[in-house]
Amino acid sequence: MNAAILLAPALALMVLAAHFYRAGAWVALAIVVALLPLLFVRASWAARTLQASLILGALEWIRTAAQLVALRESMGQPWTRLAIILGAVALVTALCALVFETRRLRARFGLPARPAA
Repeated sequence: MNAAILLAPALALMVLAAHFYRAGAWVALAIVVALLPLLFVRASWAARTLQASLILGALEWIRTAAQLVALRESMGQPWTRLAIILGAVALVTALCALVFETRRLRARFGLPARPAA
């Protein structure tokens, strides 16, 4: 079951890696690819590193969306669909960071349990 839950962050990281590959950002691509094995490390630092990376990835999607919207606006082309799609990708990437807050993954990565409300 943990593998199914970790599939979402893995896919989010792979899409981010594809983004960096297409942009020719080789260092960023190498960093994102190096993060994928952390999904198998059962340590709290690995979970926190992945969470931070996914949040930074969401910020990268927002930055990319802003750049592309500005470019399309300057060319007089429609940009709404582009903004919606990249906004959705940014949102899903950020939500993947929350996967590590589930009870199963908190136990798997050795994170302290959340107190009941």
